[in-house]
Amino acid sequence: MHGTENPSAWLQRWAHLIAPGSRVLDVACGAGRHMRWLATQGHAVQGVDRNPDAVALAQAFGEVTCADIENGPWPFAGQTFGCVVVTHYLWRPLLPTIVQAVAPGGVLIYETFAAGNEIVGKPSRPDFLLQPGELLRATESLRTVAYEDGFEPSPDRFVQRIAAVRLGHQADVPRLPLRAD
Repeated sequence: MHGTENPSAWLQRWAHLIAPGSRVLDVACGAGRHMRWLATQGHAVQGVDRNPDAVALAQAFGEVTCADIENGPWPFAGQTFGCVVVTHYLWRPLLPTIVQAVAPGGVLIYETFAAGNEIVGKPSRPDFLLQPGELLRATESLRTVAYEDGFEPSPDRFVQRIAAVRLGHQADVPRLPLRAD
């Protein structure tokens, strides 16, 4: 089942940007692989997924909402999080809402499939593949710390991923470390 494998290396790489003890939202959390890992890092984790079986497993790691976020209302209206994590999920109409859910000083860690993946496997429908630069454009209101758009082997896949922060004050010049200490 999706969500039982190891946490994303991209999430682990950029988790040092998340303020200690942050409230973290895992969008399309599956069985909670990221929730589990983030909870061990001391964060208050919350997940959302439409699969009740996955939600039942993820509840072991934090608060989980079972909701169809593609066809129903966003269950976190008016709420912001110290970090929003999204992996292997794309629903374009929700991108602005996900970006808005990042609190001032918070971070967005997003990784999903990109155009080109149709030649190596699933997903292959354009609806589920980011176009070149699409994630950068969707997160223009955030400060990009890291961005990649390319091919990964084993398993073969085309991905786009970003780590971006919402600055607290525009006058601030934050030190955003590229490596964890």
